[in-house]
Amino acid sequence: MGIEELLVLGMFASFMGLLLLGFPVAWSLAGIGFLFAVIGHVMVEYFDANLWFTWGGTIGVLSQRFYGVVANELMVALPLFIFMGIMLDRSGIAERLMDSLVRVMGGLRGGYAVTVVIVGILLAASTGIVGASVVLLGMLSIGPMLKANYNKSLAVGTACSVGTLGILVPPSIMLVLMADRLGTSEASVGRLFMGALIPGVMLGVMYIAFILIAAYLKKDLAPAPKDREPLNARALWEVLIAVLPPMALIVAVLGSIFTGFATTTEASAVGALGATLLALSSRRLNFNVMSSALYQTTRTTAFIFGIFIGATVFAAVLRGLGGDDVIRDAVTGLPFGTAGIVLTILFVVFLLGFFLDWVEITLIILPLVAPVVFSLGVEPVWFAILFAICLQTSFITPPVGFALFYIKGVCPPSIQTMDIYKGVAPYVLLQLLGLMLVFFFEPLATWLPNLVYSR
Repeated sequence: MGIEELLVLGMFASFMGLLLLGFPVAWSLAGIGFLFAVIGHVMVEYFDANLWFTWGGTIGVLSQRFYGVVANELMVALPLFIFMGIMLDRSGIAERLMDSLVRVMGGLRGGYAVTVVIVGILLAASTGIVGASVVLLGMLSIGPMLKANYNKSLAVGTACSVGTLGILVPPSIMLVLMADRLGTSEASVGRLFMGALIPGVMLGVMYIAFILIAAYLKKDLAPAPKDREPLNARALWEVLIAVLPPMALIVAVLGSIFTGFATTTEASAVGALGATLLALSSRRLNFNVMSSALYQTTRTTAFIFGIFIGATVFAAVLRGLGGDDVIRDAVTGLPFGTAGIVLTILFVVFLLGFFLDWVEITLIILPLVAPVVFSLGVEPVWFAILFAICLQTSFITPPVGFALFYIKGVCPPSIQTMDIYKGVAPYVLLQLLGLMLVFFFEPLATWLPNLVYSR
């Protein structure tokens, strides 16, 4: 093993060690980067090590790299999409959707859980923030489902799993970051949004099919209510009135991107304004709501950009020490074909998702493996969507999926951790099935973007 391999492995091992000790991610990335920059500089200058590392070519250009990060117009879309999601959370739309859809779907076995999936898909296409969606769905649905004698694991597993669709279904802040890190016009934000649309909806349909089949086979799993209100035209009208506002917002945001009427950044501004108007129309907008939304938006954006800057230091030093060559040789040296290499990368990403948030994986791992995979002839949009689905699956994978901790915070005391694990288990299998479907049927991710952008 050469000196480059030892230094690259040392960087990743040190980073994981600091994370396990509880150090903040952004500081860990930047600190490890500077530490190994000093090590590389000392080895080259004083020990004549066989490295191409130069201090001026690595640390000396960080100011330009930082400026490139914060001056990127695409990154303006991040706080605007985050604000849109938080404001929609405050607008009361989800509550109205849930109440109206329950009147229509509640008479079915598993009808309440199906309602959660439908509301979750609409929220996913409106917010793009996993934590907010999981917590909101959990607060709205777990109590009523338990009151309706639903199985505890099914109730909590459904709310937890459906909430993670927000990281995949566009507009997704993860896809915005991925498009920036991939650095190719073949995987622009618009193409990734289009590519994620069919897989995201497909996963929602798979969730609904599982709930209906499971409720039919096991009648006490999700029983139909005995005192259901009769379905009438008024109930259907209320559903229409509840669905129209979020659907209009989704069409305004995604439609303006897909038609080329607006850039991603401009469309995010449309979404932020639309969410504010919806909160205003529902009489939920006041000074406290606005200040809270702005504070959370600023906090979340600062968190992401902090990791962004730390990852920039880490990646610059890693490349300066020959990390690109080490990773390329490691990936291309695998004893598999192209399909096997892609599966291996997805498996590693799946495992990393147990310990790292999607932000770190997107900013650190994706830029390292994507150029190697693309050089093998892999379609960029297809690979990006596979990567995104894999990250989404890691959110609900026991024992340390982040969504499991989100949902635990809003669960009633009667629900134990093991109930959550049992509840998400079938959804993890459905996620993996969806991943395999996209892997074996590439048009699921590429047909729509090719159709729209080939005009």
